[in-house]
Amino acid sequence: NFTYCPATGLAKGNEHLEFAGWAFPFPGVFLMEEFISEDEESEIVELMDRDDWKPSQSGRKKQDYGPKVNFKKQRLKAGSFTGLPSFSKNIVAQMKACSVLGGFLPVEQCNLDYMPERGSAIDPHFDDWWLWGERLVSLNLLSKTVLSMSCDSEDSIQLFPTFSEEGINSILSPRLVPSKEVTVAIHLPRRSLVVLYGDARYKWKHAIYRKHIEHRRICVTFRELSAEFSAGGRHEELGKELLEIALSFQGRPV
Repeated sequence: NFTYCPATGLAKGNEHLEFAGWAFPFPGVFLMEEFISEDEESEIVELMDRDDWKPSQSGRKKQDYGPKVNFKKQRLKAGSFTGLPSFSKNIVAQMKACSVLGGFLPVEQCNLDYMPERGSAIDPHFDDWWLWGERLVSLNLLSKTVLSMSCDSEDSIQLFPTFSEEGINSILSPRLVPSKEVTVAIHLPRRSLVVLYGDARYKWKHAIYRKHIEHRRICVTFRELSAEFSAGGRHEELGKELLEIALSFQGRPV
């Protein structure tokens, strides 16, 4: 019932719905359109398709480049991980131009293939917090889609009016609505890069619904290590080892 506006950082109520004319700040989203060119996109997808796509949940297929993880037992080892793929070296280099990605060192890459014929989707979820760090970075390829944000919190959200009609702002006071009643759509154009961090990473779940997969879509997600595996953390040495492997850019899907 709200749509994220990259220009203002606001979630704005959709027209003709109950929250039309209302908005609230939606921090923790960075969106860059045309992050790569059409030629770069074609080359990346062609290289991906040379490797097998393994069946995944909810009608998706995947290619994983990352360490072997047991999230339930919180165990991690390099396993058969040989690094991120060579074609990602330029993508990672280009990320350095993004202000929110200073010091971002990806240790895992997951390619997900969505097709409408397979009913591809992903349910609302948080990415793991024990292993993965603050910033989740995704490159959206081949077709546009919508990232749907929802919140299970018992908190309320304060909305403020954005009506432009004369005098109406002086009548309306901010209103509180339960977080659970609010959903925010982040529109992802083809070849755009989106970063979720802060509230958008830790307070809001993200999902892709079937209705928003109109054509083949590939999502390339990069994740960084949490503080526990970074400098000064309990598992700093293991983190260093994994980063060294990841950033060799010699990897094959595991």
